[in-house]
Amino acid sequence: MGEHRIRLNWSDGGKPFTYESYAREHEIVFKNGQTLAASASPAHRGDGVHGDPEDMLVAALSSCHMLSFLAICAKKRITVQSYEDDAVGFLEKDGGKLWMTRVILRPQIVASADAATLEPIHHLAHEACFIANSVKTHIVVEPR
Repeated sequence: MGEHRIRLNWSDGGKPFTYESYAREHEIVFKNGQTLAASASPAHRGDGVHGDPEDMLVAALSSCHMLSFLAICAKKRITVQSYEDDAVGFLEKDGGKLWMTRVILRPQIVASADAATLEPIHHLAHEACFIANSVKTHIVVEPR
């Protein structure tokens, strides 16, 4: 249905290329030229300032859920005034490999409907989320 392309740019930055010292900082360029500075996580010698791949996976899951949720609400004529999420992902070892075992989404929503009405919409949004459908990570939605 569509291709989604980015450009990733990295260079050694003049640093020696050893495991201890090579640069982890890089940039990701999106289709409109917008650039995102990124790095490895601090646990893997990243700078701790920029988003890392694990952060970006959590962000992609949160963003996709929100966009699916908003689309469903709009179709049901439920007005949403605001949507915030304090999402967290857990990188854990399982079967000898590190992987993002679970992500908890904690959306806080101001809408024209009550929490009981919005709860099944979260389920529908999760089922519709392209990113959630693409990963083996266990995703939990805990509306606040």
